Amino acid sequence: MSFAFENEDEVNLLRGQAKNEKTDLEFDDFSLKEAVNSKNEDYIKQKIRERIDRASVTAVYLTTDCAKSKWVDWEITESLKRRKGVIGVYKGDTPPDQLPTAFDRYGIKTVKWSHQEMMHAIAEARKER
Repeated sequence: MSFAFENEDEVNLLRGQAKNEKTDLEFDDFSLKEAVNSKNEDYIKQKIRERIDRASVTAVYLTTDCAKSKWVDWEITESLKRRKGVIGVYKGDTPPDQLPTAFDRYGIKTVKWSHQEMMHAIAEARKER
């Protein structure tokens, strides 16, 4: 999961839904659970890369905050460099007006926060990588 730190509470809800045994939604979340305690960007990138390498698809939680985050845009680009699938997930009926620039640059698919849509998009992104 890639997301803006300001949206951590909503992302935790999504994580909880994926762990609920009564839903079909399943994914392994390799995102950092706590911010890396460092100002050294190379070290932070190394820690994030370790997580990206463990995943097959990076799901980006799309919000206005996310579009402003340099880290989210970097994570998307890094995921694609490492041949990982990438999807965007938004809450509500429409995606935010602003998306990270990598979405337009790479034509990344966005889907509604719905178990079926997310599962389908993750499976497709996994195949396309």
